[in-house]
Amino acid sequence: MAKVIELSIPKSNSKIPVNTGLFINNEFVPSVDNLDPIKVYNPSTEEVICTVTAASEKDIDIAVAAARKAFRQTWGKNVSGVERSRLINKLADLIERDKQVLAELECLNNGKPVKIARDADISDSVGCLRYYAGWADKILGQSIEIDPKTKYAVTHPEPIGVCGQIIPWNYPIQMWAWKVAPALAVGCTIVMKPSEITPLTALKLSELVKEAGFPPGVINTIPSLGPVGGAALAAHKGVDKVAFTGSTITGRKVLQAAATSNLKKVSLELGGKSPHIIFESANIEQAANWAVLGILYNTGQDCTAGSRVYVQDSIYDKFVTILAAKAKELVIGDGFDEKTGGGPVVSKTQYDRVWSYIESGKKEGAKAIVGGERRTTPGYWVDPTIFTDIRPDMKIIFGPVLSVGRFHTEQEAIDLANDTTYGLAAGFHSTDQAQCHRVSSALEAGTVWVNQYCVLYNNVPFGGKKQSGIGRELGGHALDEYISTKAVHWNYGENIDWPL
Repeated sequence: MAKVIELSIPKSNSKIPVNTGLFINNEFVPSVDNLDPIKVYNPSTEEVICTVTAASEKDIDIAVAAARKAFRQTWGKNVSGVERSRLINKLADLIERDKQVLAELECLNNGKPVKIARDADISDSVGCLRYYAGWADKILGQSIEIDPKTKYAVTHPEPIGVCGQIIPWNYPIQMWAWKVAPALAVGCTIVMKPSEITPLTALKLSELVKEAGFPPGVINTIPSLGPVGGAALAAHKGVDKVAFTGSTITGRKVLQAAATSNLKKVSLELGGKSPHIIFESANIEQAANWAVLGILYNTGQDCTAGSRVYVQDSIYDKFVTILAAKAKELVIGDGFDEKTGGGPVVSKTQYDRVWSYIESGKKEGAKAIVGGERRTTPGYWVDPTIFTDIRPDMKIIFGPVLSVGRFHTEQEAIDLANDTTYGLAAGFHSTDQAQCHRVSSALEAGTVWVNQYCVLYNNVPFGGKKQSGIGRELGGHALDEYISTKAVHWNYGENIDWPL
C-alpha cells in the first residue's frame, strides 16, 4: 500500500488525509521503479507540503493494461448506458458531498481561493458529470435504408477504447471533470495524468471513484513528470485516444508522439492570447466589470483570459479610469478567507515567467497604471497589473496582467483582435445589434462572447481555432471525441453468382 498523509488546513484544526500513491485498478500502489517522489508546494508560502509517488514508464504500462482489461471485460460495451449514468451520477453526488474538503485541498495546492474552488470550479464539475450522465443512455446509432427489399445498414457509436488524459494545473478539478465525464458516458476507460504541480485533488477524486463503485481499471491516476507520463501516454500503443489541455508547444509534441506510434485520435485544448474589444456604444460600467473578470479570474491563469483589451478612442480615457478603479477593488490574499477573490500564481516557474513579461513591458515602453511592483512577502504573488500604451508585438501575456490599447474603427479592432496565431476565445461589447452580428462573425476564435466574458456552460461546445487546438470539449460535441462509429451492412435478400 502507498502512504497516506494528513495535510493540515490553515486557520482550522482540520486535517485532510490524502493517499500519495499511484491509483491503478482501484488501489493506491507504489511505483515499481521507486523514482524520486514529486514535491508538492503551497504557492501562498512557497513551502513543500508533501510528496507524491512519481510514475515511471513501467507504471504507465501497468495502468494502460489495467484500463484495457476493464474496457474489454467490465466496462465499455459490457455495461449499459443506464448503469454508466448511475455511476457517474453517484460520483457527482460524492464530489458534492466533499466539496469543502476538495476546495480546501485545491487552495492548499493550487492557491485558488476556497470560495472560488467550491462555488465555481467544483459546482461546475458536479454539473458537468451530471450533464454527461444524462447522455450515457442516449448515444444512438442510425438505420440507413439501402434497398428496402434486400439490404440495410446501421451505425453503432462505440467507445473508442483506452484514453490517456493529460490535464493542467490551472483548473485541476474542473479539467478532470471535463475530460472524465464524456469519456465515461460513452464507455471509455481512462489513464489520467494530472499536472505534477497540482496532483492532490486528482488523487482525492480517485478515492471517490472507488467509493462510487466503478470497476477496477476504469479510471487510473498516474502523477508523473511531464516528460515521463505525458510523453509515455501520447506515444503508448495501448492508448486509443489522448486528450490534452496545456500549452501549444507541448500540444505539438503530443500530436507528434501520437502520429508516430499508432495514429491515435487526439484532441487538444491549447493556449490563447484572447482579445476583448470595447466599442463606443458599450455599457462602459458593465464592460469594465467583464474586462476585470476576464483577466483577473483565476489570477489570470486561464487560457481564455482577455489579456488584450482594445478600447475605441472616444471612450478610452473614461473606460481606463473605471477599469483601474475596479481592478484595485479585488482582494488578493489568503485563499482560506471567504472574502478573497484571487490567490498567488501556481508555481515559481509561472511567477518568474509573469514577472519577466511585466519587466519586458516596462522596458518596451508600456505604462503600468495599476500594479507592476513585487511584494516582499513569501509566496508567488502577482498583484493585478494593467498596462496602457501597448503595441501588438509586446509579450505581456498570461497571469493577472492586462494590456489596454486603442482603436479607431470597427475594422481596425477586428484586425487587431485577429492578429495572433491563436484562436481560442474573443469577446466584445456593443449595443449596436448589426455590429454584434458583423463582429461575432469576423472574429477568428472558437468561442466569442458578446456583452460578457469568461462564462462557459456544460451544454455548449468549447475549443479553439488556429494554434489553440483540435476538437471540442463540453456539449454533445465532446462525445464525438470518444466515439468510434462502426457501420454494419446487412444483406438479407440479394444473392450473386460466382465468379463475377
